[in-house]
Amino acid sequence: MDYDLLNGGNLAYIGDAYFTLRIREYLLGKGITEMNRLQKMSVEYVSAKAQAKVVLELLPNLTEEETLVYKRGRNYKTRAARKIDIKDHNISSGFEALIGYLYLSKQNERLEEIIRLTIRVVEEKNEWVSLWKEFSPWDFKIWT
Repeated sequence: MDYDLLNGGNLAYIGDAYFTLRIREYLLGKGITEMNRLQKMSVEYVSAKAQAKVVLELLPNLTEEETLVYKRGRNYKTRAARKIDIKDHNISSGFEALIGYLYLSKQNERLEEIIRLTIRVVEEKNEWVSLWKEFSPWDFKIWT
């Protein structure tokens, strides 16, 4: 497959799937196994809003090639769900395209570096995510 010929939407499609999988692995590795909690926490990492925040931190550290791939994904025209801000959707599509490109081009070290940075940024910007990892409403038996 010639990933250089894929459009931004195709790259974002693969990037979204890979990034979601890596975040789910990360959360399970942290010992979070309750399904409802896993879903709610994974959204904090993979949502368009979260990815848009990450991109602000990420852009200055991208290579010229990575920036071009990001822009290819960001500028690819798709329809966003009604509840998603179109600007956040476009930015997150660029992020996902970058993840997809790095995955398909087998730039694994760089891919993992960006995923680690993403996790750090999300957890710093959402302090409650870090707290939620330690405490959950399910940990407390309020009915006894």
